[in-house]
Amino acid sequence: MSLPLDSDLLRTFLAVADTGNLTKAADSVGRTQSAVSMQIKKLEDALGDTLFDRHSRGVALTMQGRRLIDNARRIVALLDDTAAAMRQPALDGAVRIGIPEEYINSTLPRALGAFAAIHPGVEVTVQQGTSMSNRTALEAGEIDIAVVFEPGGRTKNEVSWWIRLSGLPRISTAHMSGSHCR
Repeated sequence: MSLPLDSDLLRTFLAVADTGNLTKAADSVGRTQSAVSMQIKKLEDALGDTLFDRHSRGVALTMQGRRLIDNARRIVALLDDTAAAMRQPALDGAVRIGIPEEYINSTLPRALGAFAAIHPGVEVTVQQGTSMSNRTALEAGEIDIAVVFEPGGRTKNEVSWWIRLSGLPRISTAHMSGSHCR
């Protein structure tokens, strides 16, 4: 059985849950308190359960409301992220990546597959090299991104991603502990 969950109803549900008050939630979503009450009732009817206990000073989540809240936040965030991504111009062009051998087969295929699905207009060239040669190639402008393995960093193993963007100095965008990237 498929539940018809409307994103607008989920947004209203989150506003009520976050404010604990129908009137404040109405202000935050730009609706009347009556409209917010009707939306919550519609969502509760769709789910077949009460989501809020009503009190004189506001509302509190029921057990079902607590079950819904994390998923509702993820759904709304995913919708917002998708809308923002669709408003952004499509990426195109070329990017050159230097990566150590140990990551070529384990990490890179998944990462490039996900990237290519989102940005099909970007041509990615990968060159295998040691961490030192990747850093040197980045400094020389021969690659745009260098994945560097630096043993003995802050942790026993450290992986750093270095990126050169439009002639800017290199920027360390992430440090991940362990012997692999995710």
